[in-house]
Amino acid sequence: MDRNQDHGSGLFGLSSSTGNKSVTSSSSMLSPYMNFDPAYLTIDAEPQFIMPEGASQRRGRFELAFSQIGGSVCVGAGLGGANGLYNGMKETRAAQLVGPVRRTQILNFVTKKGASSAQTLGVVALMYSIFGVAVSKARGADDELNTLGAATATGLLFKSTAGLKKCLRGGAVGFGLAAVYCIYSSKDNIKRIVGLSN
Repeated sequence: MDRNQDHGSGLFGLSSSTGNKSVTSSSSMLSPYMNFDPAYLTIDAEPQFIMPEGASQRRGRFELAFSQIGGSVCVGAGLGGANGLYNGMKETRAAQLVGPVRRTQILNFVTKKGASSAQTLGVVALMYSIFGVAVSKARGADDELNTLGAATATGLLFKSTAGLKKCLRGGAVGFGLAAVYCIYSSKDNIKRIVGLSN
């Protein structure tokens, strides 16, 4: 029996045998291991997510919220862990601890500080995302005013249990950070909103 009789009729096979020779759609591109044309796997320059017809090609606040929250938790854990490592080294050196006891104490500092900072930044990012989505849905627009409003409300709510002065200070810090971000990221849109564009 001839080995090359008919091997191209697999799930993705595009070949048909004629005698001992196989005819394919693009024989130079056919993968001998996968039995289909790898040209189908080329990556287009278009976005890889499906958008409804007429929708914008930009992801909304709700889609971005998940990466913002997760990224904030990771950044918080990294910064808190670094701070815990520094404090642990300093405290154990001052207490003159050595060996396994010192390593255990340093690890305790790293995990406590890392978890605390990760939780704090994660909660702030969660509140910012919730406010951002709510303001965006209420206004029906996604622009810099939503960012400023969400950041201000996040600062106010985050410090709301510490008294009126600290609550207002938290709102001012949120507004200031959002203003710096908006100025840095979208100067043209701010000019258009304010009416300075010609």
